[in-house]
Amino acid sequence: MLMNTHEARLDALRKQLARQGLDGFVVPISDEHMSEYVGDYAQRLEWLTGFGGSAGSAVVLTDPSLSPSAAIFVDGRYTIQVRDQVDGRLYAYESVPQTNVSRWLSAHAPKGARIGYDAWLHGKGWVEATAKAMAERGGELVAVETNPIDAIWDDQPAPSPAPALVHADEFAGVSSQAKREAVSEWLGERGLDAAVISALDSIAWLLNIRGSDVNRTPVALSFVLAHADGTADLFIAEEKVTPALRQHLGNAVRIQPREAFVPALEGLSGKRVAVDPERAVSAIFAALKDAGAAIVEERDPTVLPKAIKNPVEQQGQRDAQARDGAAVSRFLRWVVSEAPKGGIDEIIAADRLQAQREACGDLRDLSFDTISATGPNGALCHYKVSEDTNRAIEPNSVYLVDSGGQYPAGTTDITRTVWIGPDAPPAEVKDRFTRVLKGHIAIATAVFPRGTNGSQLDVLARQFLWAAGLDYAHGTGHGVGSFLSVHEGPQRIAKASGGQPGTDQELLPGMILSDEPGYYKAGEYGIRIENLVLVEPREIAGAESDFFGFETLTFVPICRDLVEPALLSDQEIAWWNAYHDRVRDVIGPQLDGADREWLDAQCEPL
Repeated sequence: MLMNTHEARLDALRKQLARQGLDGFVVPISDEHMSEYVGDYAQRLEWLTGFGGSAGSAVVLTDPSLSPSAAIFVDGRYTIQVRDQVDGRLYAYESVPQTNVSRWLSAHAPKGARIGYDAWLHGKGWVEATAKAMAERGGELVAVETNPIDAIWDDQPAPSPAPALVHADEFAGVSSQAKREAVSEWLGERGLDAAVISALDSIAWLLNIRGSDVNRTPVALSFVLAHADGTADLFIAEEKVTPALRQHLGNAVRIQPREAFVPALEGLSGKRVAVDPERAVSAIFAALKDAGAAIVEERDPTVLPKAIKNPVEQQGQRDAQARDGAAVSRFLRWVVSEAPKGGIDEIIAADRLQAQREACGDLRDLSFDTISATGPNGALCHYKVSEDTNRAIEPNSVYLVDSGGQYPAGTTDITRTVWIGPDAPPAEVKDRFTRVLKGHIAIATAVFPRGTNGSQLDVLARQFLWAAGLDYAHGTGHGVGSFLSVHEGPQRIAKASGGQPGTDQELLPGMILSDEPGYYKAGEYGIRIENLVLVEPREIAGAESDFFGFETLTFVPICRDLVEPALLSDQEIAWWNAYHDRVRDVIGPQLDGADREWLDAQCEPL
């Protein structure tokens, strides 16, 4: 019997593990920077298993006679997707956080096993927990010198050679020099000599540079050492360095080859060095430890300043959202008008939406792969359309589109769910949509005291679904960057369970988050409503402390055909009407003809 592609790759990996003297290997979705989205060269899990999600990992044991001999680990966002994409004969499906790699190895690795891992793809905490689990089984966690996937992936793409680009101060709002001086002050206050900055978006923010090395995220592959004297070393491939970049960075930023990064770490003997355990891989800690540096675990000093957008970035986001909202509105008018006639599928719709964004001008990239989903595909919260999964958008169905753009002024992310007629939507769909809408409004109108974190707001979005015995398996809101990552920490709105990072981060003025509750009926449809919001101060007469609320940034009509007005309170209807008044004001002047007529009709009061 012939093996399929992924079965053959699994067999090849097992043979390679045997050659390297390993009893198993852990394969994450990660790169040397702990990125959420990674370059094509780092898509090792997808190459091996076929899984195309953005979060997950696999364990492969060398002995195929063991049962189970391999497993793939995903969270609730990918429960259905992983079964569609990964062969259950080859991998056991495991759900996180109910289990994890460490616990699985404790139960299934052979006693005394040597399990390999790539120290450039895992965090220090993961390594410590997994090494402990292996030791308890009489085994060992082994850092490999050569990643066995790379050894067998014959046509593995090379890292991107694209040049690093200057991000102008007119968009950044604060110069790189000022940012480096702030980091210098931070280091001085703590008696530190240097900080390792290894997260790609942190480097981009600190140096006011961007790139195109990772799909959908405008960053340049590099590392930075920031020093207490305000200078920095940038480690980057030489082909990525342009005269414009050198001029922008000036003499205070020394540009060095990327391969000089580890020797530079080894040269920090006796120095006190800050490293962020959430954003730096285990290999960085190992190099510093071996060099005799004093490692001080601290959050990357750029993380909070990056999350708190300055006034220029805030205005840039408003400008980007207005441009983006016009493109999305034109698309929605088109899809609800044309899809009922037939001949429109998920890919055609996604391509049409991208074309609308491109026509608006200044689009540099999408901010993530568009989720264009109809029928049962909409029930996959992080669905990614492909030729294999593409479905026609049929009459009398629910269509969900989650999308965003990367503009120099800001990063957008919006979800709209619409009804494709001509018949009226079923009562159940309207009920679920309206419960999601009520949760969305509850977040949009929330007022909260200083010190409130995202997990304390999450229940506001879920309460109306919970009342009907329903829920959704993803967070309610994530941070968003400024022409950077569409998923940016440290803030988020989510349940404070499963050790999710960011749920304990207090929300501060200037932070941008998404507001995106949803509902998903497996095998039938999905619903999500998403706007971006900006944390802002709120003046309350008689308030005894600082209070905050949200400024809504996204302006695109919400599908009125799916609303059940009887389920909305007077205050919620007032929010709806006020929101759509603003949609007409912001988006209306950019539209004409049929698009403007459609917008005006959608913005009529409930």
